[in-house]
Amino acid sequence: MTDVRDTRTLTLDGALKVLHAAITEANRIGQPMCIAVVDTGGNVLAFGRMDGSKGLSVTSSINKARTSALSGVPTGGAHADVEIQVTLAHESRWTNLIGGLPIRVDGFILGAVAGSGSGMQDLAVARAGAAAIPRADMCPDFKPMGAEDTGIIRG
Repeated sequence: MTDVRDTRTLTLDGALKVLHAAITEANRIGQPMCIAVVDTGGNVLAFGRMDGSKGLSVTSSINKARTSALSGVPTGGAHADVEIQVTLAHESRWTNLIGGLPIRVDGFILGAVAGSGSGMQDLAVARAGAAAIPRADMCPDFKPMGAEDTGIIRG
């Protein structure tokens, strides 16, 4: 039937497993973060703001997870030359900051996870969270290309 497409999405239980695994990794590396887990539509399923994390990072972690779920790719992969224009076109809800990771299993995007440390810390925490879902793709070939990775943005 061409009128219907099979889809899968994270459940609340799955999202909580992802969140707890991501928090464990953030604790292990000593970086308190805001961590967001979203479903396939970019809707928040689970969120945690660790003690000592930055309040301003609430929005960025949610936007990274949302961007990754809706695009199906890790955030930070768009070229720096277009990231401002794309962000504006999406009413500042799209971001190219590194650290949003889609949770993909057997070709299906189930949702996404993102944190709020440095880009590489976020990616490590997101991968640890996604690993809580059996057979999740860790996007090992991902190469950041945005302003954050090129050094235009520091910190």
